[in-house]
Amino acid sequence: MKYLLHTVLLFLCFQPAFAQQYTIQGSIQHASGNTPFPNATVSLINTPDSIILSETVTHSDGTFDFEDVAAGSYLLRIQYLGYETLDEQVEVTKNTTIGTLYLMESARLLDEVTIMMRPPVGEQRGDTTQFNAAAFQTMKDATAQNLIEKMPGMGNEDGSLQAQGENITQILVDGKPFFGTDVKAALQNLPAEIIQSIQVFDKLSDKAELSGFDDGERLKTINIITKPNSRRGLFGKASAGYGDNDRYMAGASVNAFNEDQRLTITGLTNNINAVDYSADPNSQGEVRPQNGIINTNRIGVNYTDNWGEKVELNASYLFNHRKNFGESSLFREYVLPDDDGQRYTESSTNTRRNMEHRFDMRFEYNIDSNNRILFRPNFSAELDKESSFFTGNTSANSGPMNQTENRRQATNSDIDFDSRLYYSRRFAKPGRSLRLGLETGNHKNDDDADRQAANIFYDPAERLENISQNIVRVRKGFSWEASASYTEPIGKRGMVELEYEVGNRKDDSDQLTYDTDEMGNRLRIDTMLSNTFNSKYLAQEAEIGYQYALEKLRVQVEAEFQHAQLTNDQEFPRTFILHRTFRSVLPSARIDYEFTDSKNLEFDYDARTNAPSIGDLQGAIDNSNPLHLRTGNPNLDQSYSNRFRLRYRSYNPQTERSFFAQVQSSLTSNNVVSSTTIASEPIELAEGIVLERGAQLTRPVNLDGYWDLRSYFHYGLPVRFLPSNFNVHGGIRYSHSPGMINDEINTVNSMRYSGGLSLSSNISDRIDFNIWTRSSFNNVENSLRPTLNNNFFNQSTRVNYNWILWQNLVYRLDLNHQFNTGLSEGYDNSIFLVNMAIGKKLLKNERAEVSVNVYDLFGQNNNIQRDITETYIQDSQSNVLQRYFMLSFTYNIRHFASGTTVDDYEELYN
Repeated sequence: MKYLLHTVLLFLCFQPAFAQQYTIQGSIQHASGNTPFPNATVSLINTPDSIILSETVTHSDGTFDFEDVAAGSYLLRIQYLGYETLDEQVEVTKNTTIGTLYLMESARLLDEVTIMMRPPVGEQRGDTTQFNAAAFQTMKDATAQNLIEKMPGMGNEDGSLQAQGENITQILVDGKPFFGTDVKAALQNLPAEIIQSIQVFDKLSDKAELSGFDDGERLKTINIITKPNSRRGLFGKASAGYGDNDRYMAGASVNAFNEDQRLTITGLTNNINAVDYSADPNSQGEVRPQNGIINTNRIGVNYTDNWGEKVELNASYLFNHRKNFGESSLFREYVLPDDDGQRYTESSTNTRRNMEHRFDMRFEYNIDSNNRILFRPNFSAELDKESSFFTGNTSANSGPMNQTENRRQATNSDIDFDSRLYYSRRFAKPGRSLRLGLETGNHKNDDDADRQAANIFYDPAERLENISQNIVRVRKGFSWEASASYTEPIGKRGMVELEYEVGNRKDDSDQLTYDTDEMGNRLRIDTMLSNTFNSKYLAQEAEIGYQYALEKLRVQVEAEFQHAQLTNDQEFPRTFILHRTFRSVLPSARIDYEFTDSKNLEFDYDARTNAPSIGDLQGAIDNSNPLHLRTGNPNLDQSYSNRFRLRYRSYNPQTERSFFAQVQSSLTSNNVVSSTTIASEPIELAEGIVLERGAQLTRPVNLDGYWDLRSYFHYGLPVRFLPSNFNVHGGIRYSHSPGMINDEINTVNSMRYSGGLSLSSNISDRIDFNIWTRSSFNNVENSLRPTLNNNFFNQSTRVNYNWILWQNLVYRLDLNHQFNTGLSEGYDNSIFLVNMAIGKKLLKNERAEVSVNVYDLFGQNNNIQRDITETYIQDSQSNVLQRYFMLSFTYNIRHFASGTTVDDYEELYN
């Protein structure tokens, strides 16, 4: 470990001049008017292997430059949405000025007359889909999320924004992180009107970007490219509202942009279930979860800047304080071979107060064009206070079996600190590089809970049990991983990579359970419910990979050998040590083929292992629900998975039609699943711990046989007769999931068919609508108890409509209808949620709006969910926010710095 750190320091301190470095300068202009072309993307591409070495955008005067460029042959590629891509070959032997290059607007020739088309919807280049924001009409006060949800392949599923069927996990603004991985905060803090284009792609991990070898770790990412004339100024939104039943909301989001230096501050306080700032109190989806009544106080800051020419800094901080009052009920039917009809019902109330701090930073130091340091620390601290009460009842066809009343007061705290440090060097020989990395993690969790329970067991004889306990759990974890990789070109188009990684994860977990008196004073420790446990996981990995790239084809294959040691050490109440060694071969393969610039095919395969967590390993019994005991299993092995994925993308710029299709599958051996023992008669688990009839004990075990297969497609096209965009998507998912019940394997085979349609307007900024409908049909079969085989159907439809009427009157409608079949008796099958607002635009340029809003007009909002496991089928329902009225005022902040022209202002806001 220390030798690796010394090596890093040596590379940083002693940088020999491996090759003479030069500069490339030039300028870009419009071909039609010979005027400067700002914000065009200029890529410097290494000719032998087509690797992008560096990228920049043109300045306001159209100029660009690259520094510290080694001698060699390069391709300059200049791109801007709606213009023809321009490639220029450059031979660098000295400081090079290429002069002025001209971009031509895309055009269609018809009978020798050039007809300029309406703004193109987008384009497909490799794995990046880019959309032109000007091709999608939104209201002037729309957010980035409103704009993005209109685009082909985008959607909102279960409160998460998705692209091409996958959750978006990261937002970039002009290529730089924006509020870390908090997608909700990022999209609600940017107005749609400042956006020039949207890019959707799978971002490689930092390690892969530095080495040039794809490691399979990808984040579905949106990059928001802003308009050049919106990069200097102050803009944002502020709003406040008050309604009946003392409902209130106040929030603001302010962005101060000065080219590369950017500061965003957002704040929110409300009791209408909004967890992220949105000026529309009727908003649904991501910003308003449908479980409990939530009070939120929130502040967030995002800062981005370039310190000189070598340092880029991005940092974000979020503070959340929430109070959630929840009420819920559930009905659970178990899969048992004796077909006794065992079922469980539960009703609960919960008041939870949560306070959270979260900090993310990205620090990048480009020593020169060949040497780079990247440092990414992340810190979070969370304090959670809970007061809860629940009643649970187990019954069978023969009658009641047991019941519990359980009250809990708890304080939980979590502190997490992670960091990633990388150093990379590109040598004079193209393709030769070195990367060194060090990743660390430090985690601490403290839980302190007082619990009182009254349990009744009816069979074989009625028995009453009272429990009064204090449970203390302290978990500490530290992990580190050091890595080094070296790449070397093989021929003109090949490259080989050698990589070595070594890492250790150490977890300490102490769970101590004390019996207490009526005043909460500790009497004695319950050794059967207490445990002191340590776990260490040391892994070493050696890997060799080969990559071959042609103009349209890129192939990468890798083979990794992993040697891992898992040591479990229990010190209390009895001592034991368990050592296990795992040896695994982990192959991977990736193939990318571009049929054309707008059509490409990708294939991915990889194998990976997953070590069990400390929670799964620790063998202390958790009796927080005395009817449903849980424990860990120190004998668990790591799991081994094979994953396959095939994806196809295409976009036709002439017809503006897009198509995406994906098929993926995974197969897992030694999968960690639940093994549940449901007692048909009393079972003594340990001294003083009895599993009464009808109660259950769940512990993790390893089982083979899990696999799944998923498919997804999306097709989008414009509708000419009604200026709008139409999208259709669908998919099939099949899963084969084994679990254990009373030492018998129960396999759940689940088939899900899903599909949906959407229509979004493209008429004007005065009329805006979005219509979505999604349906799914589920078929579930159980091998142990076929009588519980089940079919259920869900359909969700949403209509969002905004219309600016005469004299700047505004009408807004947000309608959500959900329909369910196949749920348990007593659970509502449908929801009809209607939100409505009538307002008026005020002040110059319609910057302000006052409105009267109603949420859940018909008082029908509810929240129902179905969960299916290898052990049971469960329907649950929780309380939600229902009808209220609110008067609100919104003001759009718009102030431009000196130098912004009147034409810029008119284009952006009129």
